[in-house]
Amino acid sequence: MIRLPSCAALAASAFLGACAALAPPAGAPVTPVPFDLIGRVAVSYDGRAFSSSVRWHHLPERDEIWLLTPAGQTLAHIVSDRAGATLTGADRSQYHAASAETLTRQGLGWELPLTHLGWWVRGEAAPSTPAHDVVRDERSRLVALTQDGWRVKLVRDPLVEDGSLPRRLELANGNHAIRLVIDGWRTVAGP
Repeated sequence: MIRLPSCAALAASAFLGACAALAPPAGAPVTPVPFDLIGRVAVSYDGRAFSSSVRWHHLPERDEIWLLTPAGQTLAHIVSDRAGATLTGADRSQYHAASAETLTRQGLGWELPLTHLGWWVRGEAAPSTPAHDVVRDERSRLVALTQDGWRVKLVRDPLVEDGSLPRRLELANGNHAIRLVIDGWRTVAGP
């Protein structure tokens, strides 16, 4: 009989801990691991929709993203680094902004949360701000979280034995929804 209250207290403690904010761990790296990613993105925003193929080259100090037609033609090329962000459209028009988030909102009409996305695609919370409503699976892998207003759901491929990296991300923030399907990726060496 004594074990039942102890188990109930332990379960309640675990439940409340999962609902609490996940603060960045002390000594956590400040930049995600460099990678190349290819996939597809579908966005719905303000009653409109956008979809394309995507190629993303991420380094600690620089991101390059290409939004592509099915035939491989560039719709938009985004470069983001410490100096700011630049979007070049298919017609060679250029937009500049202080951040990729502001840039994509101005140039495309929807916000790409690039600052945190480099962490989310690796199945991690970004260390720069607290994460809330954190959900983990039985292997302690991140399944969902809310960070900086974005509700993020991570889906892993059940056919991949390791399954440590998400195969799909579903992001929602107000009337913006982004689905990123990762078809392939690799970790790369820095510059």
